[in-house]
Amino acid sequence: MDDFKPFIAKVATGAALSREEARDAFDTILSGEVTNAQSAAFLMALRVRGETIDEIAGAVGAMRGKMLPVKAPPEAIDIVGTGGDSSGSYNVSTLASIITAACGVPVAKHGNRAASSRSGAADVLTALGVKVGLDSAGTERCIREAGVGFMFAPTHHASMRHVAPVRTELGTRTIFNLLGPLSNPAGVKRQLIGAFSETWLEPMVKVLASLGSTRVWAVHGSDGLDEITTTGPTRVVSLENGRIESFSISPSDVGIAPARPEDLRGGEPEQNAAALNAVLAGEKTAFRDIAAFNAAAALLVAGVASDLKDGFARASAALDSGKAKATLDALVKASNA
Repeated sequence: MDDFKPFIAKVATGAALSREEARDAFDTILSGEVTNAQSAAFLMALRVRGETIDEIAGAVGAMRGKMLPVKAPPEAIDIVGTGGDSSGSYNVSTLASIITAACGVPVAKHGNRAASSRSGAADVLTALGVKVGLDSAGTERCIREAGVGFMFAPTHHASMRHVAPVRTELGTRTIFNLLGPLSNPAGVKRQLIGAFSETWLEPMVKVLASLGSTRVWAVHGSDGLDEITTTGPTRVVSLENGRIESFSISPSDVGIAPARPEDLRGGEPEQNAAALNAVLAGEKTAFRDIAAFNAAAALLVAGVASDLKDGFARASAALDSGKAKATLDALVKASNA
């Protein structure tokens, strides 16, 4: 515990930690070797000053060093949000993951139970009949047989239990909100990541670039969603071939009419599961539009689609043909095997 005090003292002065110092500090926290008071002081000092790229990268390094890894194909992608947007929207990235897998791109989805909404990825998948909390072999079986596997954060990042009480007691964002999406247990190199704030788009992409990611879109909707939205424009920071670019996209880019925020509002896991099943059964809803739009971006990041329109057409075809429904059915079966 005394060994941790210099880290608190340094960030309390406003000084930044090097990547190595940050990794050491978070390694100590995730090993359960500090008190809750020390963790809280350290996390809030970082938050108030503002976390640097090196500090985030060092923390991700510590997380990845302690995680239970999963083997996935090299072309696998993750579609995930930071959460914390307080929107209570449908489980967009979950449905987008199913659609993307139905288009032939392996998906290694990392997620958790609800944080700020009523239904997180794990909650809605459970309501759909998918068994969550599988070990690495179980997730690898799902990816192999269904094209998509779900990695439950508490299973793969068990060391997070050491900071869970502190995060709950603080009740406000800390660096750990960013670390989950950056610490995919399958080590995917392609990601579509949603952020709760536009401020974090570029830092997240820079961290992923420094850790070996090859193609990334980090997105934030103008309505606050940590996904590509359909109510208006979405800000995107992309990484491709080592180049980072910033631009905006809109629902009109794929030929869909803007949605109203209330059209995207979900509910309890069972309600969201019913809405998701309705889309897979062919219902044309705002949920279908936003999920297909996000899948279109994922297909572009994966290198399968030539542009967003092509990606949207592929996503729509996967829904209309029943391939997306078959993918969910295969995931339910493989996860319960």
